[in-house]
Amino acid sequence: MTGIDAVQLNEIIVHKVGNPTRGEDFKRSENLLRISGDIVPKLLTQYFLGAFDTNKLYHFTHLSDLKLNEMYHYTAQLFEEPKRFIEISGQMAAFLYSKSTHVKVKDGELYAAVFENIPFENDFISAIGIFKSETKETFLKLYHLKDDWELKNEEGISINKLDKGCLIFNTNAAEGYKICVADNTNKQDAQYWISDFLQVQPLADSYNHTDQYLSLCKNFVTNEYAEKFEVSKGDQIELLNRSMDYFKTKEQFSLQEFAEEVIHHPDVVETFMDYKKNFEASRNFEIEDGFDINLAAVKKQQRVFKSVLKLDKNFHIYIHGRRDLIEKGIDEETGRKYYKIYFEEES
Repeated sequence: MTGIDAVQLNEIIVHKVGNPTRGEDFKRSENLLRISGDIVPKLLTQYFLGAFDTNKLYHFTHLSDLKLNEMYHYTAQLFEEPKRFIEISGQMAAFLYSKSTHVKVKDGELYAAVFENIPFENDFISAIGIFKSETKETFLKLYHLKDDWELKNEEGISINKLDKGCLIFNTNAAEGYKICVADNTNKQDAQYWISDFLQVQPLADSYNHTDQYLSLCKNFVTNEYAEKFEVSKGDQIELLNRSMDYFKTKEQFSLQEFAEEVIHHPDVVETFMDYKKNFEASRNFEIEDGFDINLAAVKKQQRVFKSVLKLDKNFHIYIHGRRDLIEKGIDEETGRKYYKIYFEEES
């Protein structure tokens, strides 16, 4: 998030949240966190807010009734009764403690904060921030004594990387608010922060539809396409390039058009459709068959779409198109594999 110089950090409190399955404690604070000086609030604001991408938004959800989502309930209460900040933040921390039972969940400090004047969607609004710090770093501190110096090691929080967080904007309350989420630890085995604690899902907007579809394409080409069909690495890269080119040159996405122009082959299209259903189910997000393409999401995904053919540790070939100008074969005498590349000019 950028443009946060004028953001006001009004209140902040910290609670200690351990893992109950390891016998670690939950310690609720009864007082606000004391902050001294003018620099620390600015550092905290940058630490808390700097990691969020306001293009990718979530909202609170529940299978039966949104009001039964605990974090939605606490958030609504806090926006309505800000004087209960200490009490309600403690309830949020206690709820997180009840969800911190996964073997890989680390103990840490849970910060709750109230912000004003946050730039969001061409406006400046208030927001509630919930952040968890799990990772400690060792740093050296130099002390000046009477006649010499002393160097000691201490442990603290790195302000360069937020472990986990969410920023709940005071807008769209009836639909579950608009929320930014960060989760930079335990991504594979401990989705407790997003799924169990916050219970949020991506908003069904153009950014998330574009972002999810490009992730779908990348995963399909990298895994399913290579497993189900006899294709080379060059074929995979060509399909990745066609997929990205479609999103870069079109303003709207059409599933039928994408299948015809990018995937081509009926058998591959059928396999892609089956993979899409499983992809949507695993992410609990249904991607529409038509939507406006979001260029910010395309730009983000373009960084992870690889068009590099790696040959052992000796050669990297960048493929941007014209798969018909590359031939793959095996030398009959040596048994070594080779690629033959046709071109008109060398630059």
